[in-house]
Amino acid sequence: MKAKILDIFQETYRELRPRAPMPELKIEFFAFANINNTIRLREGKILVRLSDMLEGAPNPVLQALAHILLAKIYRRPIEREHATRYRRYVSSHEISAKAHLLRQIRGRKRIDSAQGHAYNLESIFDELNTRFFHGLLARPQMTWSRDHARNRLGHYDPAHNAIVVSRIFDHPRVPRYAVEYILYHEMLHLKYPVKLRGSRRCVHPAEFQEEEKLFPGLEQAKQFLKQL
Repeated sequence: MKAKILDIFQETYRELRPRAPMPELKIEFFAFANINNTIRLREGKILVRLSDMLEGAPNPVLQALAHILLAKIYRRPIEREHATRYRRYVSSHEISAKAHLLRQIRGRKRIDSAQGHAYNLESIFDELNTRFFHGLLARPQMTWSRDHARNRLGHYDPAHNAIVVSRIFDHPRVPRYAVEYILYHEMLHLKYPVKLRGSRRCVHPAEFQEEEKLFPGLEQAKQFLKQL
């Protein structure tokens, strides 16, 4: 398998850089917690780590991945055909199910506490559940993030069935409606799980977006978030 994947990367390199000398390539399959792939250029050597989930992937998929990684590192345009082929493979039901299981087994989710200094996420979840979802949503694990992240205000992790909200909102100066909106948005992800449409992931379907508009003070909450 190592010889095959090395041949694929060498052939792809020649296609992208036909006049350049062939660099030393070191490629290994690695036990990532997800379908992650990394490529680095160090002292003229190309170091590649591929998810071990792809070890049995068909040659066209590995060729597409080699093209994507090498094109990125050498700042070449990624051909749509390769991007579509790889995305379609990793988004397939079989691979998605395996990746989901892999995240549960290998991934570590640090759950601190739903009780913050200013707000309790579990109590807010229960109130929103009653007001907007008729109390029908099963409450997942709830936790404030470990740091005061500004680039990821909140997210729902289906692999660990957990909603995480940035600790930046756990402050008396943060209005309650802002925390409620963040939580409401993630609760909609519980109600409308990510679906595949062809080779694309549909994260915010039309029903999701329509129901999000029902949140009172939506624009006020969005304006507050922009200030962050």
